[in-house]
Amino acid sequence: MTIAFVHRHVLEDHIIGFETKPNAHHITVPRHPTILTVLAHAGSEAAVGAALAHIEGVSVRVCGPAEWLCVSETVSAEALLRLVREIEGASAFDHSDGRVLLQITGAHVRKILAKCLAVDLHPEAFAIGRSANMLVAHVSGNLIRTADNIFEIIVPRSYAGTVFEELMEMGREFALTAGFAGE
Repeated sequence: MTIAFVHRHVLEDHIIGFETKPNAHHITVPRHPTILTVLAHAGSEAAVGAALAHIEGVSVRVCGPAEWLCVSETVSAEALLRLVREIEGASAFDHSDGRVLLQITGAHVRKILAKCLAVDLHPEAFAIGRSANMLVAHVSGNLIRTADNIFEIIVPRSYAGTVFEELMEMGREFALTAGFAGE
């Protein structure tokens, strides 16, 4: 007897059946992003950070001293793990199945996020490329500003539904929509 496993995204029930064309304010959920946690060994922080910045197709997010998230929608977890483990003084762990990536866009994205974050998102305080760990709707997550009106949030898989629902509620006044990437 052969058992076939079907990958089911944790937000499947939150999105499927409610799809609509993306509005000006939209949450995009990639189905299979690669998400690694990278730690630098003592004394290797600067070298590891510099090496990570040179990996193509990967967004590097600061989590704290000597700790980063490496995120990609094009590089597989296996390939990225090989690349990072070649960096002297670095340790890497694949969290792709344990984390969910949400991209939220729109002209009023800061107003939406301000309802569930306790951080100043003004462009001068939170510049493009800046990232930080913080509470997102009372859940520990990582936020990065990737463009003028685009932010990405990474949260634990077990809390993704809670954060997603909270974001949708906070974006209701701007007719926030949601969908899986590429669909």
